[in-house]
Amino acid sequence: MEQELIVSISGMRGIIGENLTVNTAVKFACAFGTFLKNSKGKKKLSIAIGTDSRPSRDMLKSAIAAGLCAIGIDVVDLGIVTTPTVGVMLRYLECDGGVVVTASHNPLEYNGIKLLTSKGIAPPAGMAEKVKALFEAGEFTHADSVNCGKVAINTGGDAVHLKRVMPCINRNQIIARKFRVVLDSVNGAGARPGKKLLSYLGCRATAINDMPTGLFAHKPEPAAENLAQLCEMVKKTNADVGFAQDPDGDRLAIVDEKGTYIGEEYTLALAARYVLVHSKGPVAANLSTSRMIDDIAKAAGVEVFRTPVGEANVAQIMMQKNCVIGGEGNGGVIDLRVGPIRDSFVAMAMILQLAAETGKTISQLVAQIPAYQMTKQKFNADKEQAQEVIEKVKKTYKKAKINEIDGCRLDFEEGWVHLRASNTEPVMRLIAEFKDEDEAEPYLKKITAIIEKITK
Repeated sequence: MEQELIVSISGMRGIIGENLTVNTAVKFACAFGTFLKNSKGKKKLSIAIGTDSRPSRDMLKSAIAAGLCAIGIDVVDLGIVTTPTVGVMLRYLECDGGVVVTASHNPLEYNGIKLLTSKGIAPPAGMAEKVKALFEAGEFTHADSVNCGKVAINTGGDAVHLKRVMPCINRNQIIARKFRVVLDSVNGAGARPGKKLLSYLGCRATAINDMPTGLFAHKPEPAAENLAQLCEMVKKTNADVGFAQDPDGDRLAIVDEKGTYIGEEYTLALAARYVLVHSKGPVAANLSTSRMIDDIAKAAGVEVFRTPVGEANVAQIMMQKNCVIGGEGNGGVIDLRVGPIRDSFVAMAMILQLAAETGKTISQLVAQIPAYQMTKQKFNADKEQAQEVIEKVKKTYKKAKINEIDGCRLDFEEGWVHLRASNTEPVMRLIAEFKDEDEAEPYLKKITAIIEKITK
């Protein structure tokens, strides 16, 4: 059965040739361009476009550029770059917005169109709804032949981006350690700048799956079951650390020096530990992020602000509360000095810096952080079914501390459970974290039964 095209605050995501076509992309670009033209009040606007490495990238990029030019907006083509690079470049070039052609960690058959504001973050909900309304209504303001937009090419994204990362760390201290690093970029957009970063930091790097073909060498989600090759290569090369990026380079998972996958949750935890030694200030994380961040913040004497899932939500609270670090437990680290977007290069640099200045291995650094057992599951469910599940679970656990800013998070003395409908897939996500599996089992068993009964 054909899946529904998903249009959300994050932009648009669908299956190429099924529901995400040239015509759809042109129309969505026209809607974004029309919104900006109507709201900016400027005579001439510009948009930066970058893509991950999926084979459908050029088709979609050309369609988006055509739609924007038809509205009278100039386009800066950044080529194959990571999502955070688009965010950095659109601000560097003083563009009025950005577009990233990416489906993040989704399988190859998917692609997507991610919108960015002039601040380099996803549009706020109100703006996203207005763009969606224009898209659905087909109400566009086309330019005449003289005022059509033009396309320019800019290949300087890597250099500008990596230059922004350097002030966040002590490069010479990292160089002195001569770290051995294995980088798995899953044949995505992060390989080229990732190798440049590691070289600049004096690392002896081994790159695997580093051709930007978009033909993923394994499932693109940087999860344990997909990174066996990286774990083996770390052991084979006696590396100090293994890094795994997702296709658009905004998320990072870690493998320790023993070849053990330690996961994405530790990415933000380790980065925060480094930052909070040097800069005291609040931290931001979404509702689904591990309690490790609370433990690290408590030890540093600073506050944690929790937000709905989505980097834009984290970035917004970071800017409002002057947070020194923030991110999400999916391996996304945000440092506002570089940009308000999750950034795998910031994460790599900070983790190497932490290891360099402490003299500890990755496994030793991990051992210093209180450990929890996290479970992540997803179930096929539409938004109506997801809400029905949430209402039933709330009635089942009336004594829990409940937070409903994004789905429903239930906090118990032993741990927590977060239920929410995905913004990018027709699924419901269940994330739970407890000290051990025995404590989690009765909660997961009962909640899973509720989900399966409602979603059949």
